[in-house]
Amino acid sequence: MAEKTAPDATRRSERSHRAILDAALELIGEVGYPRLTIEAIAARARVGKQTIYRWWPSKAAVLLDAFVALGERAAREAGGEEPYEIPDTGDLEADLKTVLRATVDELNSPEFAIPSRALAAEGLINAEVSAEFVSRILEPQLQLYVKRLRAAQDAGQVVPGTDPRIALELLVGPIAHRWLMRTLPLTHEYADAVVELTLRGITPR
Repeated sequence: MAEKTAPDATRRSERSHRAILDAALELIGEVGYPRLTIEAIAARARVGKQTIYRWWPSKAAVLLDAFVALGERAAREAGGEEPYEIPDTGDLEADLKTVLRATVDELNSPEFAIPSRALAAEGLINAEVSAEFVSRILEPQLQLYVKRLRAAQDAGQVVPGTDPRIALELLVGPIAHRWLMRTLPLTHEYADAVVELTLRGITPR
């Protein structure tokens, strides 16, 4: 008689984990963050509520992990095997316009915009979520700008003594502000104008 293979608990756990993250993203797009609940996530993922609480303390924590996974999946689908870097073609203006245009496209995409807005709002009242959002999502992206601006500075394309951290805030701050306020359209043209104005201040005359 053939021996029965024992169920793979690790694989089952991974499937449940993935199902929970997918459920959180689906539901926030359907009902919004205020109406998102652990009970609803558990029902959609077909797991017990206690399974979720075993891994996450709150719906915000679930959504944060789901959003990180979403970004990783998007990078894989785009063919990015290596960690993403801002292009360095030698043309700082063109490189910054390329990355800010891609940022605008992402921020205008409901798939990314809805969960990221929810996490930004939650972070205003939840210091732990804010710290996690910054350390796991925002800061790694900002460091890419620091690296690219320092390379440009080494190449003589940025005024010596310019603080790359302040320079990057001149680039991403207006984009984030317009996205959060939603009073004016967030477009490629606007991103290009932000790059051009920023470079007037940090490039040699």
